[in-house]
Amino acid sequence: MNLEDYTSVVKASRLSNGVLFPIPITLDVDDQFITSNRISKSSRIVLMDPRDDRSLAILTVQDIYKPDKSLEGKEVFGGDPEHPAIRYLQTQCEDNYIGGTLQAISLPIHYDYVDLRFTPSEMRQQFTKLGWSRVVAFQTRNPMHRAHRELTVRAARSQKANILIHPVVGLTKPGDIDHFTRVRVYKALLPKYPNGMAMLGLLPLAMRMGGPREAVWHAIIRKNYGASHFIVGRDHAGPGSNSAGVDFYSPYAAQDLVKSYESELGIEVVPFQQLLYVPDLEEYMTLAEVPSGMTTRNISGTELRRRLRNGTSIPEWFTYPEVVRVLRQSSPPRHKQGFTVLLSGLYNSGKDHIARALQTFLNQQGTRSTTLLLGETVRHELSSELGFSKEDRTKNLQRISFVATELTRAGAAVIAAPIAPYEDARENLRKSVEAVGRFFLVHVATPLSVCEMTDRKGVYQAAREGKITGFTGIDDPFEIPRSPNLTVDISASSITSIVHSIVLLLESDGLLETE
Repeated sequence: MNLEDYTSVVKASRLSNGVLFPIPITLDVDDQFITSNRISKSSRIVLMDPRDDRSLAILTVQDIYKPDKSLEGKEVFGGDPEHPAIRYLQTQCEDNYIGGTLQAISLPIHYDYVDLRFTPSEMRQQFTKLGWSRVVAFQTRNPMHRAHRELTVRAARSQKANILIHPVVGLTKPGDIDHFTRVRVYKALLPKYPNGMAMLGLLPLAMRMGGPREAVWHAIIRKNYGASHFIVGRDHAGPGSNSAGVDFYSPYAAQDLVKSYESELGIEVVPFQQLLYVPDLEEYMTLAEVPSGMTTRNISGTELRRRLRNGTSIPEWFTYPEVVRVLRQSSPPRHKQGFTVLLSGLYNSGKDHIARALQTFLNQQGTRSTTLLLGETVRHELSSELGFSKEDRTKNLQRISFVATELTRAGAAVIAAPIAPYEDARENLRKSVEAVGRFFLVHVATPLSVCEMTDRKGVYQAAREGKITGFTGIDDPFEIPRSPNLTVDISASSITSIVHSIVLLLESDGLLETE
């Protein structure tokens, strides 16, 4: 958006020509990009798909401006600094916006679920082909269960319409289930609808989690796709609550805002409240419909994730067995999930011995593949060109972090045993792995005197004599871990007892299957 449109959208939810549009669409760049590419008014910039460098459009620059991000965050998203979109604005978004006119070149190429991807024009043609004149669109970024099926069927029947299940498959809220899993869930759910009532189409959209404003935006999009009605549910497009437990938006603020623009939007709002399961009647009802004195049941997203993680049962009143199978494939129980154990300590502290013994135990259990990343092995195979400066040591641990993260993601057990002397590098490894699985830092705190005394190769003596420089513990520091999960010392405990302590740590977290 150019400056005039951007300013108008932020302040009034309208383009400068008065057309309703509630979310600013921006291209942010840093000062270096503008300077190095000599960007100015009338410059032409090719917008490319970062996946394959395919040219998508040409932007002819009208404005280069510095937005008031605080104002944008307040007006568009409500102002709470914990809101994910506001946090993105303040921490990741660059300081300059570029706006102008677009000339389309080509559409992005998608390689997944091609048969479910429609442009607005293609979707409208599909409705015509099916003979659908009244279509209720349903937006979601989550897996669907029995309550969602009941909600959408109710909406369709109340409007004498068909259903378009239209989930977002672009960027959503951090922590959301990936779109591959979700689409498999939607496809498993589709046969549960009355024959010919529903169809599935995917929407490539980056959600802002903008609540009421985003709900209006979603309604505009569905109107363009040919829907006549749009379901706006409880806390539509909301990110939930902040760290104090306060909701970012009131539960039905989105419904109220979309309803206020209904005539201008040209699409009818179908408001729905949360549905609860009533065991005595074996059906779903809104809270207002539940007969007095009857109990209700519901399973929250947090509880569902807990059940998936622990492998506990998920009742059929909540979702279909076909859906559970898909979710369990993508979210295996804890004892089948990947993890990384980082053994950090001085040279000759016993890290390698502990690592090999732990690998033997895990291989004996046989529930997952186990990978050993010993310091010398990694140096030889992955980092042979690196030295032992702080920069090179950090880069070496970054490579270990990448390998450990990918293996953890794939469900393996990773045992890494580099020296890893720097706290910030260890914490970066922890953050990387914890994004996909569990991470445990074991500080092998064998005293330096013991490490030297048992050093058969004479490496410490060479370091003392100055023949080796930058040696951890001699002339380069080892930063004691601030928050290790476990601290061990081979001069005080046997390898067997240390491995047993690590095993107990893993078992307490549910990572090892109990007989």
